[in-house]
Order: sequence, then structure tokens, then C-alpha cells
Amino acid sequence: MQVKDAIRSTMNLSDMVFRGYLGDLEDADLMRRPGPGCNHLAWQVGHLVVAEVNMLGGMFPDYTTELPEGFEEVHGKDNASCEDASQFNTLAEYLELMTKVRANTLAALEAMDESKLDDPAPEQMRAFCPTVGDMMILIGMHPMMHAGQIVPVRRESGKPVLF
Repeated sequence: MQVKDAIRSTMNLSDMVFRGYLGDLEDADLMRRPGPGCNHLAWQVGHLVVAEVNMLGGMFPDYTTELPEGFEEVHGKDNASCEDASQFNTLAEYLELMTKVRANTLAALEAMDESKLDDPAPEQMRAFCPTVGDMMILIGMHPMMHAGQIVPVRRESGKPVLF
């Protein structure tokens, strides 16, 4: 396995788990918060989409996904406490956006020379992820960082244990 293969595998596993947890939820479940002080699931999914678009665009502007008008603002930190479901997307819409964004990320990964993984990450991310390779790994594992927050909503809804 080569480095790009390992990154792709990380992305695929993370997607499988995250989408698995979301797969049998209803749109109304997306407005539920896993606990006090936590962001609701709709905001979290939108945050993942925005974050991936911004991280990828900072490294590979040709692979940026255009988001719906206002999407980034709705899923920004200033709107995390919003309880107005009409501002947020349906589960199907979020999954469609996630698919488009991830396709662009995988296309950028496929197109890049592996030596590019050692290049410095965008300046604003270097303290956390010094290289392009670190950024691609973060993109791959970011959904897993949020996946556990879906579990309490699943349990309260009586959904089956998946993993």
C-alpha cells in the first residue's frame, strides 16, 4: 500500500462509519443535540462539508466544490445555536453534498504527485497540520471526530447498534 492508498482508505472507512450512523435517521433527528452544549447533527454535518471544502480549496483551488448560497454562514460558529430547522438541509441534501465534496477530494488526491504530500499546508493550518499530507489525513478522519456525537441521538431514538 502506498501513502495515497492509505489516505484514501482512511477517507473511505471514515465515510462508511459516519454515513452508517446517519443512514437510518429522519430529517427531524438532525435537529437533535447529543447532549447539553453540543451542536445539533445538522450543524455538525454542514460543518464537515464546509470544513472539507475550505481545507481542500486552501491546497487545491481547482478542486473546490461550490456550496449552495448561504450554506457556509448557516453552518458557521455564529449559527451553531440556531434551532430553526428551516435554515438547515435535509439528510438527503447533506449526503449529496458530502458525496460531491468527497469526490473532489479524492480526485485531488488521485491527481497529485505523492511528493506533494510533504509540501507545507496552508499557513492558517500549519500549527495543527504542517503538511499537505497531514491535511489530507485530517480531511479523511474529520467525520470520525464527529461520528460519536451521532450515537446518543441514535440511542435515544431506539436505533440499532451498528459498530
